Amino acid sequence: MAVKLTKRIVDGAQPGEKDSFLFDSDVIGFGLKITPAGRKVYLVQYRIQGTKKRLFIGVHGSPWTPDQARLEAIRLLGLVAQGVDPAQEKQDLKNAETMVQLCDMYFAEGVMTLKPRTIEVDRGRAEHHIKPLLGHIRVKDVTAGDVERFMQAVAEGQTKCLKITKPRGRSVVTGGKGVANRCMALLSGMFTFAMRRNMRSDNPVRGIKRFPEHKLGGRLTAEELGRIGDAIRELQEEGVNPNALAAIRFIGLTGMRVSEALGLTWQAVDFETGVVHLSDSKTGQQNLQIGAPALALLASLPRVANNDYCFPGALRGQPLTGITRPWYAVRERAGLHRLRLHDLRHGFVSQGVVGGLGLYTMGSLVGHKSQLTTQRYAHMGNDPLRIAANRVSTEIAAAMDGASNADVVTLPADRKVKAV
Repeated sequence: MAVKLTKRIVDGAQPGEKDSFLFDSDVIGFGLKITPAGRKVYLVQYRIQGTKKRLFIGVHGSPWTPDQARLEAIRLLGLVAQGVDPAQEKQDLKNAETMVQLCDMYFAEGVMTLKPRTIEVDRGRAEHHIKPLLGHIRVKDVTAGDVERFMQAVAEGQTKCLKITKPRGRSVVTGGKGVANRCMALLSGMFTFAMRRNMRSDNPVRGIKRFPEHKLGGRLTAEELGRIGDAIRELQEEGVNPNALAAIRFIGLTGMRVSEALGLTWQAVDFETGVVHLSDSKTGQQNLQIGAPALALLASLPRVANNDYCFPGALRGQPLTGITRPWYAVRERAGLHRLRLHDLRHGFVSQGVVGGLGLYTMGSLVGHKSQLTTQRYAHMGNDPLRIAANRVSTEIAAAMDGASNADVVTLPADRKVKAV
């Protein structure tokens, strides 16, 4: 039955024993469904690619009046005329992936080349920051404005909280500009992954300026290194974990990453050549040259029975797992309250570069991933690197020990240490 659908006609339509329909005489395909319970729903009926389809517009009443529903029906029928199936579009929109789903998909399929520790840290950032702030938004709908608001929210600490991770464990979730920048890097990687999966055509993170971060301005001064050395010695006398303090000094003398230093085993150290062989560093396998002061420090460490690690932990056969608290104690005692442990690595590189050793040489000493120039030393052996490592390590050791000048340190003749 075709009749112009007006408010009077719709209000007067009575339910039957089963669903009944009234179709509009002005707009072909626009109609009204009346259920046995008296519910009245506007709909549009059309045929596309030989298939008859029906799409519901809305229930009669605010906001849907006959005139408003008719306008919506005209819009939808216009899409059909252009070859677009509005019912399919609605279903696609309903099934569109949210940012929560993108996060889960990314960690299931998009991190195969990343190291386990990197995945663990990134997963924490997604759970603590990205999902709470962006998780409800569909991937295709995220805008640059959403991303900028997300970055600001993390920087302001809106996601800061305390997480209980296990019966006796907890995780403090912090905010801040540095955390916001790390989250932005992860978010950019997720959207790049989404583009490869045809979930969207662009990356809304690109082009957004991130927060400036505190960088180590040049090298640590001799006076600052001296304060660090004094702090280490004072804390050692006060009974602070000697393995942790030795690890901190070792990082300063070598520029190694914290994970590389703590994971160092005795088998990996070649005392004859001064090379440490890292099988699983952040950038893969690495052979790093270290200086004589660093070798002397290693030689002075006691070896623990049934533990292969240079810096053993409290658990049998395990390495030292964290030196954050001892480091905080060192930097507070030294009056360098904002200095990061990773800044010791930057300081090592800066010390050599300022001393004229060059970026290529220093990049080789610390195993920078983007550096290809280590190959230039292949035909010369490690001598240039060994000289450089000895020089920088000696300068830093001298500063930590409060000496204005120091000769190159030589390795003690007796390197064997009895197991304890």
